[in-house]
Amino acid sequence: MTLKIRIAHPSDLPALASLHSVCFDEQWSASGLGQLLAHPGTSGLVAEDAGVRGFVLVRVAADEAEILSLAVHPLWRRQGLGRELLGAAARLASHQGGRILILEVAAANFAARQLYDRLGFQQAGLRRAYYEPGEKGDAFILKRPLPLAPTRETG
Repeated sequence: MTLKIRIAHPSDLPALASLHSVCFDEQWSASGLGQLLAHPGTSGLVAEDAGVRGFVLVRVAADEAEILSLAVHPLWRRQGLGRELLGAAARLASHQGGRILILEVAAANFAARQLYDRLGFQQAGLRRAYYEPGEKGDAFILKRPLPLAPTRETG
């Protein structure tokens, strides 16, 4: 099967909510995701073949873009799909006028932090107990300029 990345459609919302529940402790409902995607400047990208394998949500306001969520099914991790989704979101955000890309990542999510580090993200802040009480729930705020430089990692 050939994996493709495309814009998310309303019919994708149940699959996105299901994947989000597999990837994160916090549950996002299909209706909640739909409300989020209805906001101006917010877009979703889906990676699929025979089903949804991953998605990314990005919001652009003025010249700032924010990754709201990036999820890859556990069976598809460590194969470059997160990097591809992030690259596609960065291109979309840049095309929409974004000059800076910001995201939050759990301090304990070492695999994601390695990906962001390889792509040139720098720590811009720390949100204590953002995901859950205690240090384990801390989140790093990361940012980097757009566009992402075309490299082996980003295409």
